[in-house]
Amino acid sequence: MNAMVEPRLSAPASAQRAFNAAAVRADFPILERTVHGKPLVFLDSAASAQKPQAVIDAERHCYEAEYANIHRGVYYLSQRATENFEAAREKVRAFLGAGETREIVFVRNATEAINLVAQTYGHSRLKAGDEIVLSHIEHHSNIVPWQMLRDDIGVVIKVAPVNDAGEIELDAVADLLSPRTKIIAITQMSNALGTITPIREIIGLARARGITVLVDGCQAVPHLPVNVTDLDCDFYVFSGHKLYGPSGIGVLYGKAELLEVMPPYQGGGEMITSVTFEETKFAALPHKFEAGTPHIAGAIGLGAAIDYLGQLDFAAIEAHEQDLLRYATARLSEINGVRLIGTAANKGAILSFTLEGIHPHDIGTIVDHEGVAVRAGHHCAQPTMDRFGVAATVRASFGIYNTRSDADALIASIGRVLEVFAG
Repeated sequence: MNAMVEPRLSAPASAQRAFNAAAVRADFPILERTVHGKPLVFLDSAASAQKPQAVIDAERHCYEAEYANIHRGVYYLSQRATENFEAAREKVRAFLGAGETREIVFVRNATEAINLVAQTYGHSRLKAGDEIVLSHIEHHSNIVPWQMLRDDIGVVIKVAPVNDAGEIELDAVADLLSPRTKIIAITQMSNALGTITPIREIIGLARARGITVLVDGCQAVPHLPVNVTDLDCDFYVFSGHKLYGPSGIGVLYGKAELLEVMPPYQGGGEMITSVTFEETKFAALPHKFEAGTPHIAGAIGLGAAIDYLGQLDFAAIEAHEQDLLRYATARLSEINGVRLIGTAANKGAILSFTLEGIHPHDIGTIVDHEGVAVRAGHHCAQPTMDRFGVAATVRASFGIYNTRSDADALIASIGRVLEVFAG
Protein backbone atom coordinates (compact mmCIF):
# COMPACT_ATOMS: atom_id res chain seq x y z
CA MET A 1 0.00 0.00 0.00
CA ASN A 2 1.30 3.48 -0.82
CA ALA A 3 1.89 5.21 2.51
CA MET A 4 0.98 8.58 1.03
CA VAL A 5 -2.52 7.48 0.04
CA GLU A 6 -5.33 8.09 2.52
CA PRO A 7 -6.95 4.84 3.69
CA ARG A 8 -10.23 3.60 2.39
CA LEU A 9 -11.48 1.82 5.45
CA SER A 10 -14.44 -0.48 5.11
CA ALA A 11 -17.71 1.26 6.00
CA PRO A 12 -19.71 -0.54 8.68
CA ALA A 13 -22.80 -2.27 7.34
CA SER A 14 -24.76 -0.53 10.10
CA ALA A 15 -23.55 2.96 9.23
CA GLN A 16 -26.17 5.70 9.17
CA ARG A 17 -29.12 3.48 9.95
CA ALA A 18 -31.24 2.81 13.01
CA PHE A 19 -29.94 0.16 15.39
CA ASN A 20 -30.36 -3.27 13.89
CA ALA A 21 -28.65 -6.20 15.58
CA ALA A 22 -28.42 -8.26 12.40
CA ALA A 23 -26.78 -5.38 10.54
CA VAL A 24 -24.42 -4.72 13.43
CA ARG A 25 -23.53 -8.40 13.57
CA ALA A 26 -22.39 -8.23 9.94
CA ASP A 27 -19.74 -5.68 10.98
CA PHE A 28 -17.94 -8.27 13.15
CA PRO A 29 -16.09 -10.74 10.92
CA ILE A 30 -15.28 -13.28 13.65
CA LEU A 31 -18.99 -13.99 14.10
CA GLU A 32 -19.03 -15.65 10.66
CA ARG A 33 -16.82 -18.50 11.82
CA THR A 34 -17.74 -21.88 13.25
CA VAL A 35 -16.50 -23.57 16.44
CA HIS A 36 -16.51 -27.36 16.71
CA GLY A 37 -18.49 -27.35 13.48
CA LYS A 38 -21.23 -25.14 14.93
CA PRO A 39 -21.93 -21.45 14.26
CA LEU A 40 -20.18 -19.30 16.86
CA VAL A 41 -22.48 -17.81 19.49
CA PHE A 42 -20.33 -15.38 21.43
CA LEU A 43 -21.66 -14.63 24.91
CA ASP A 44 -18.53 -13.45 26.70
CA SER A 45 -18.42 -9.75 25.88
CA ALA A 46 -18.11 -8.86 29.57
CA ALA A 47 -14.64 -10.42 29.47
CA SER A 48 -13.61 -8.96 26.13
CA ALA A 49 -15.82 -7.86 23.26
CA GLN A 50 -15.28 -8.77 19.62
CA LYS A 51 -14.02 -6.16 17.16
CA PRO A 52 -15.84 -4.61 14.20
CA GLN A 53 -14.12 -4.48 10.82
CA ALA A 54 -13.68 -0.71 11.21
CA VAL A 55 -11.42 -1.23 14.23
CA ILE A 56 -9.46 -4.00 12.54
CA ASP A 57 -8.98 -1.81 9.48
CA ALA A 58 -7.87 1.19 11.53
CA GLU A 59 -5.16 -0.80 13.31
CA ARG A 60 -4.04 -2.47 10.13
CA HIS A 61 -3.81 0.86 8.29
CA CYS A 62 -1.73 2.28 11.12
CA TYR A 63 0.84 -0.49 10.76
CA GLU A 64 0.73 -0.70 6.98
CA ALA A 65 0.73 2.97 6.08
CA GLU A 66 1.31 5.44 8.90
CA TYR A 67 3.22 3.83 11.74
CA ALA A 68 6.08 5.60 13.50
CA ASN A 69 6.89 6.64 17.03
CA ILE A 70 4.97 9.69 18.13
CA HIS A 71 5.63 13.18 19.51
CA ARG A 72 9.34 13.09 18.74
CA GLY A 73 9.79 12.97 14.98
CA VAL A 74 9.67 15.83 12.50
CA TYR A 75 9.22 13.50 9.53
CA TYR A 76 5.90 12.79 7.83
CA LEU A 77 5.08 9.37 9.32
CA SER A 78 5.80 10.50 12.87
CA GLN A 79 3.71 13.61 12.36
CA ARG A 80 0.80 11.56 10.98
CA ALA A 81 1.02 8.97 13.77
CA THR A 82 1.08 11.74 16.36
CA GLU A 83 -1.95 13.42 14.82
CA ASN A 84 -3.87 10.14 14.75
CA PHE A 85 -2.88 9.26 18.32
CA GLU A 86 -3.90 12.64 19.71
CA ALA A 87 -7.08 12.59 17.63
CA ALA A 88 -7.96 9.37 19.44
CA ARG A 89 -7.44 11.14 22.76
CA GLU A 90 -9.90 13.82 21.68
CA LYS A 91 -12.42 11.13 20.70
CA VAL A 92 -12.13 9.62 24.18
CA ARG A 93 -12.57 13.06 25.75
CA ALA A 94 -15.75 13.67 23.78
CA PHE A 95 -17.02 10.13 24.42
CA LEU A 96 -16.65 10.59 28.18
CA GLY A 97 -17.77 14.21 28.22
CA ALA A 98 -14.53 15.36 29.85
CA GLY A 99 -13.65 19.02 29.76
CA GLU A 100 -10.08 18.81 28.42
CA THR A 101 -7.89 16.32 26.57
CA ARG A 102 -5.21 16.72 29.26
CA GLU A 103 -7.62 14.92 31.60
CA ILE A 104 -7.39 11.77 29.41
CA VAL A 105 -4.44 9.49 30.19
CA PHE A 106 -3.77 6.45 28.03
CA VAL A 107 -2.80 3.33 29.97
CA ARG A 108 -2.77 -0.40 29.19
CA ASN A 109 -6.14 -1.13 30.77
CA ALA A 110 -8.42 -0.19 33.66
CA THR A 111 -6.30 -2.28 36.01
CA GLU A 112 -3.28 -0.09 35.34
CA ALA A 113 -5.44 3.02 35.69
CA ILE A 114 -6.62 2.02 39.17
CA ASN A 115 -3.08 1.09 40.20
CA LEU A 116 -1.91 4.48 38.95
CA VAL A 117 -4.43 6.30 41.12
CA ALA A 118 -3.74 4.11 44.16
CA GLN A 119 0.02 4.52 43.90
CA THR A 120 0.09 8.23 43.09
CA TYR A 121 -3.00 9.88 44.54
CA GLY A 122 -3.18 7.33 47.33
CA HIS A 123 0.44 7.62 48.40
CA SER A 124 0.53 11.40 48.16
CA ARG A 125 -2.82 12.22 49.76
CA LEU A 126 -3.64 9.44 52.25
CA LYS A 127 -2.08 8.43 55.55
CA ALA A 128 -2.45 5.65 58.10
CA GLY A 129 -5.99 5.39 59.43
CA ASP A 130 -7.61 7.05 56.42
CA GLU A 131 -10.47 5.03 54.98
CA ILE A 132 -11.32 3.73 51.50
CA VAL A 133 -14.81 2.43 50.75
CA LEU A 134 -15.30 -0.34 48.19
CA SER A 135 -18.32 -2.53 47.48
CA HIS A 136 -18.85 -6.26 47.75
CA ILE A 137 -19.22 -6.61 43.97
CA GLU A 138 -15.90 -5.16 42.85
CA HIS A 139 -13.60 -6.75 40.30
CA HIS A 140 -10.27 -7.80 41.78
CA SER A 141 -8.69 -4.87 39.94
CA ASN A 142 -10.62 -2.52 42.19
CA ILE A 143 -9.70 -4.42 45.34
CA VAL A 144 -6.07 -5.54 45.14
CA PRO A 145 -4.48 -2.12 44.41
CA TRP A 146 -6.18 -0.69 47.50
CA GLN A 147 -5.08 -3.65 49.60
CA MET A 148 -1.51 -3.01 48.45
CA LEU A 149 -1.88 0.61 49.54
CA ARG A 150 -3.34 -0.57 52.87
CA ASP A 151 -0.41 -2.88 53.47
CA ASP A 152 2.03 -0.14 52.52
CA ILE A 153 0.76 2.87 54.46
CA GLY A 154 -1.94 1.57 56.80
CA VAL A 155 -5.17 2.83 55.30
CA VAL A 156 -8.41 1.09 56.27
CA ILE A 157 -10.68 -0.60 53.72
CA LYS A 158 -14.42 -0.70 54.34
CA VAL A 159 -16.80 -2.72 52.18
CA ALA A 160 -20.35 -1.75 51.30
CA PRO A 161 -22.56 -4.86 51.41
CA VAL A 162 -25.05 -5.94 48.77
CA ASN A 163 -28.49 -7.42 49.30
CA ASP A 164 -29.63 -10.82 48.06
CA ALA A 165 -30.39 -9.37 44.63
CA GLY A 166 -26.83 -8.09 44.33
CA GLU A 167 -27.80 -4.44 44.81
CA ILE A 168 -25.86 -1.78 46.68
CA GLU A 169 -28.21 0.10 48.97
CA LEU A 170 -27.39 3.77 49.36
CA ASP A 171 -27.98 3.77 53.12
CA ALA A 172 -25.40 1.01 53.51
CA VAL A 173 -22.80 3.19 51.78
CA ALA A 174 -23.74 6.24 53.83
CA ASP A 175 -23.39 4.25 57.06
CA LEU A 176 -19.74 3.49 56.23
CA LEU A 177 -18.70 7.09 55.67
CA SER A 178 -16.82 8.93 58.36
CA PRO A 179 -14.53 11.95 58.69
CA ARG A 180 -11.65 9.56 57.87
CA THR A 181 -13.18 8.45 54.55
CA LYS A 182 -10.97 9.78 51.76
CA ILE A 183 -11.84 7.64 48.72
CA ILE A 184 -14.84 5.74 47.42
CA ALA A 185 -13.81 3.35 44.63
CA ILE A 186 -16.77 1.60 43.07
CA THR A 187 -17.94 -0.09 39.92
CA GLN A 188 -20.68 1.39 37.77
CA MET A 189 -21.74 -2.06 36.58
CA SER A 190 -20.76 -5.40 38.08
CA ASN A 191 -18.90 -7.68 35.71
CA ALA A 192 -20.07 -10.77 37.58
CA LEU A 193 -23.73 -9.92 38.18
CA GLY A 194 -24.61 -7.08 35.81
CA THR A 195 -25.81 -4.90 38.71
CA ILE A 196 -25.89 -1.21 37.80
CA THR A 197 -24.95 0.71 40.92
CA PRO A 198 -26.56 4.00 42.05
CA ILE A 199 -23.37 5.77 41.08
CA ARG A 200 -24.82 9.24 40.76
CA GLU A 201 -26.30 9.09 44.26
CA ILE A 202 -23.07 7.65 45.69
CA ILE A 203 -21.09 10.51 44.15
CA GLY A 204 -23.63 12.89 45.67
CA LEU A 205 -22.89 11.44 49.13
CA ALA A 206 -19.18 11.89 48.48
CA ARG A 207 -19.46 15.45 47.21
CA ALA A 208 -21.29 16.50 50.37
CA ARG A 209 -18.40 15.17 52.47
CA GLY A 210 -15.39 16.12 50.34
CA ILE A 211 -14.61 12.48 49.46
CA THR A 212 -12.79 11.56 46.26
CA VAL A 213 -14.58 9.08 43.95
CA LEU A 214 -13.07 6.65 41.47
CA VAL A 215 -15.53 4.89 39.16
CA ASP A 216 -14.69 1.60 37.44
CA GLY A 217 -16.57 2.01 34.17
CA CYS A 218 -15.29 -1.06 32.32
CA GLN A 219 -18.66 -2.75 32.05
CA ALA A 220 -20.69 0.44 31.78
CA VAL A 221 -19.15 2.21 28.80
CA PRO A 222 -20.19 -0.37 26.16
CA HIS A 223 -23.81 -0.29 27.33
CA LEU A 224 -24.63 3.08 28.91
CA PRO A 225 -24.04 6.70 27.95
CA VAL A 226 -21.43 8.17 30.29
CA ASN A 227 -20.67 11.82 30.99
CA VAL A 228 -17.99 12.29 33.64
CA THR A 229 -18.63 16.02 33.91
CA ASP A 230 -22.28 15.40 34.65
CA LEU A 231 -21.45 12.57 37.08
CA ASP A 232 -18.84 14.80 38.76
CA CYS A 233 -16.60 11.84 39.58
CA ASP A 234 -12.92 12.54 40.24
CA PHE A 235 -11.53 9.54 38.35
CA TYR A 236 -13.11 7.23 35.76
CA VAL A 237 -11.42 4.19 34.21
CA PHE A 238 -12.17 1.76 31.41
CA SER A 239 -10.47 -0.76 29.11
CA GLY A 240 -10.63 -0.48 25.32
CA HIS A 241 -11.09 -4.19 24.73
CA LYS A 242 -14.51 -4.18 26.39
CA LEU A 243 -15.61 -1.25 24.21
CA TYR A 244 -15.20 -3.24 20.97
CA GLY A 245 -11.68 -1.80 20.69
CA PRO A 246 -8.19 -3.33 20.92
CA SER A 247 -6.67 -4.96 23.95
CA GLY A 248 -3.67 -3.32 25.56
CA ILE A 249 -5.18 0.17 25.64
CA GLY A 250 -7.16 1.72 28.45
CA VAL A 251 -8.14 5.11 29.79
CA LEU A 252 -7.84 7.03 33.01
CA TYR A 253 -9.93 10.16 33.23
CA GLY A 254 -8.97 12.43 36.10
CA LYS A 255 -9.92 15.94 37.03
CA ALA A 256 -7.05 18.17 35.94
CA GLU A 257 -6.59 19.74 39.36
CA LEU A 258 -6.02 16.28 40.86
CA LEU A 259 -3.76 14.98 38.10
CA GLU A 260 -1.65 18.14 38.33
CA VAL A 261 -0.64 17.51 41.93
CA MET A 262 -0.20 13.74 41.62
CA PRO A 263 3.39 12.54 41.19
CA PRO A 264 4.34 10.53 38.09
CA TYR A 265 3.53 6.83 38.15
CA GLN A 266 6.52 5.65 36.08
CA GLY A 267 9.69 7.28 34.87
CA GLY A 268 11.34 7.22 31.47
CA GLY A 269 10.93 8.69 28.05
CA GLU A 270 8.02 10.88 26.96
CA MET A 271 7.01 11.93 30.48
CA ILE A 272 9.84 14.45 30.84
CA THR A 273 10.77 17.89 29.56
CA SER A 274 14.43 17.65 30.57
CA VAL A 275 16.76 15.20 32.30
CA THR A 276 20.18 15.66 33.88
CA PHE A 277 21.88 13.38 36.38
CA GLU A 278 20.98 15.94 39.01
CA GLU A 279 17.36 16.66 38.14
CA THR A 280 14.39 15.68 35.98
CA LYS A 281 11.59 18.02 35.03
CA PHE A 282 8.32 16.34 34.16
CA ALA A 283 6.08 16.96 31.18
CA ALA A 284 2.68 18.59 31.39
CA LEU A 285 -0.56 16.61 31.51
CA PRO A 286 -1.38 14.05 30.29
CA HIS A 287 2.13 13.07 29.21
CA LYS A 288 3.44 13.11 32.79
CA PHE A 289 1.68 9.76 33.22
CA GLU A 290 2.53 8.22 29.84
CA ALA A 291 6.10 7.00 30.20
CA GLY A 292 7.65 5.25 27.21
CA THR A 293 6.29 4.45 23.79
CA PRO A 294 2.54 3.93 24.09
CA HIS A 295 0.27 1.48 22.28
CA ILE A 296 -0.07 3.78 19.28
CA ALA A 297 -2.14 1.51 17.08
CA GLY A 298 -4.25 0.53 20.09
CA ALA A 299 -5.19 4.13 20.79
CA ILE A 300 -6.06 4.66 17.13
CA GLY A 301 -8.12 1.47 17.19
CA LEU A 302 -9.92 2.67 20.32
CA GLY A 303 -10.73 5.89 18.49
CA ALA A 304 -12.17 3.83 15.65
CA ALA A 305 -14.30 1.86 18.12
CA ILE A 306 -15.67 5.11 19.53
CA ASP A 307 -16.41 6.30 15.99
CA TYR A 308 -18.20 3.03 15.32
CA LEU A 309 -20.38 3.28 18.42
CA GLY A 310 -21.03 6.92 17.60
CA GLN A 311 -23.00 5.81 14.55
CA LEU A 312 -25.36 3.88 16.81
CA ASP A 313 -27.87 5.20 19.30
CA PHE A 314 -27.18 4.33 22.93
CA ALA A 315 -30.86 4.43 23.80
CA ALA A 316 -31.48 1.85 21.08
CA ILE A 317 -28.53 -0.23 22.30
CA GLU A 318 -29.90 -0.18 25.85
CA ALA A 319 -33.38 -1.15 24.66
CA HIS A 320 -32.02 -4.00 22.54
CA GLU A 321 -29.81 -5.40 25.30
CA GLN A 322 -32.56 -5.09 27.90
CA ASP A 323 -34.86 -7.04 25.60
CA LEU A 324 -32.21 -9.75 25.34
CA LEU A 325 -31.80 -9.77 29.12
CA ARG A 326 -35.52 -10.16 29.76
CA TYR A 327 -35.90 -12.83 27.09
CA ALA A 328 -32.89 -14.88 28.15
CA THR A 329 -33.76 -14.55 31.85
CA ALA A 330 -37.28 -15.83 31.25
CA ARG A 331 -36.08 -18.78 29.19
CA LEU A 332 -33.28 -19.68 31.58
CA SER A 333 -35.62 -19.50 34.56
CA GLU A 334 -37.76 -22.23 33.02
CA ILE A 335 -34.94 -24.78 33.40
CA ASN A 336 -35.14 -26.92 36.54
CA GLY A 337 -32.12 -26.56 38.80
CA VAL A 338 -31.03 -23.15 37.54
CA ARG A 339 -30.14 -20.56 40.16
CA LEU A 340 -29.69 -17.00 38.93
CA ILE A 341 -27.03 -15.08 40.83
CA GLY A 342 -27.69 -11.37 40.67
CA THR A 343 -31.28 -10.31 40.13
CA ALA A 344 -31.00 -6.56 40.58
CA ALA A 345 -33.90 -4.48 39.33
CA ASN A 346 -31.41 -2.33 37.43
CA LYS A 347 -28.82 -4.45 35.67
CA GLY A 348 -26.99 -4.87 32.40
CA ALA A 349 -27.30 -7.78 30.01
CA ILE A 350 -25.36 -10.30 32.07
CA LEU A 351 -26.72 -13.63 33.27
CA SER A 352 -24.74 -15.34 36.01
CA PHE A 353 -26.10 -18.71 37.08
CA THR A 354 -25.46 -22.17 38.43
CA LEU A 355 -27.06 -25.49 37.55
CA GLU A 356 -27.75 -27.83 40.43
CA GLY A 357 -25.27 -30.69 40.69
CA ILE A 358 -23.14 -29.63 37.70
CA HIS A 359 -19.89 -27.70 37.97
CA PRO A 360 -19.79 -24.46 35.95
CA HIS A 361 -16.61 -25.56 34.19
CA ASP A 362 -18.37 -28.70 32.92
CA ILE A 363 -21.25 -26.56 31.69
CA GLY A 364 -18.83 -24.22 29.93
CA THR A 365 -17.03 -27.11 28.25
CA ILE A 366 -20.19 -28.81 26.98
CA VAL A 367 -21.85 -25.65 25.67
CA ASP A 368 -18.60 -24.74 23.93
CA HIS A 369 -18.95 -27.91 21.86
CA GLU A 370 -22.34 -26.57 20.82
CA GLY A 371 -20.60 -23.42 19.55
CA VAL A 372 -21.64 -21.27 22.52
CA ALA A 373 -18.91 -19.25 24.24
CA VAL A 374 -19.66 -18.39 27.88
CA ARG A 375 -17.41 -17.73 30.85
CA ALA A 376 -17.23 -20.18 33.77
CA GLY A 377 -15.41 -19.29 36.98
CA HIS A 378 -15.25 -16.57 39.59
CA HIS A 379 -14.91 -13.78 36.98
CA CYS A 380 -12.15 -12.04 38.97
CA ALA A 381 -14.78 -11.33 41.60
CA GLN A 382 -14.19 -13.91 44.31
CA PRO A 383 -15.70 -11.78 47.11
CA THR A 384 -18.89 -11.60 45.05
CA MET A 385 -18.94 -15.37 44.72
CA ASP A 386 -18.34 -15.72 48.46
CA ARG A 387 -21.26 -13.38 49.18
CA PHE A 388 -23.61 -15.71 47.32
CA GLY A 389 -22.09 -18.92 48.63
CA VAL A 390 -20.75 -20.28 45.35
CA ALA A 391 -17.24 -20.96 44.09
CA ALA A 392 -18.08 -20.10 40.50
CA THR A 393 -20.90 -19.37 38.09
CA VAL A 394 -21.60 -19.63 34.40
CA ARG A 395 -21.81 -16.14 32.92
CA ALA A 396 -23.49 -15.29 29.63
CA SER A 397 -22.92 -11.65 28.70
CA PHE A 398 -24.56 -9.98 25.73
CA GLY A 399 -23.28 -7.27 23.40
CA ILE A 400 -24.58 -5.18 20.54
CA TYR A 401 -24.14 -8.03 18.06
CA ASN A 402 -26.21 -10.58 19.96
CA THR A 403 -29.79 -11.51 19.12
CA ARG A 404 -32.59 -13.59 20.61
CA SER A 405 -31.37 -16.51 18.51
CA ASP A 406 -28.14 -16.43 20.52
CA ALA A 407 -30.19 -16.72 23.71
CA ASP A 408 -32.05 -19.64 22.15
CA ALA A 409 -28.74 -21.30 21.32
CA LEU A 410 -27.63 -20.88 24.94
CA ILE A 411 -30.81 -22.54 26.20
CA ALA A 412 -30.45 -25.38 23.69
CA SER A 413 -26.83 -25.92 24.73
CA ILE A 414 -27.85 -26.15 28.39
CA GLY A 415 -30.37 -28.75 27.31
CA ARG A 416 -27.41 -30.69 25.92
CA VAL A 417 -25.66 -30.34 29.30
CA LEU A 418 -28.69 -31.87 31.02
CA GLU A 419 -28.73 -34.71 28.49
CA VAL A 420 -25.07 -35.52 29.14
CA PHE A 421 -25.51 -35.57 32.90
CA ALA A 422 -28.70 -37.55 32.66
CA GLY A 423 -26.58 -40.32 31.25
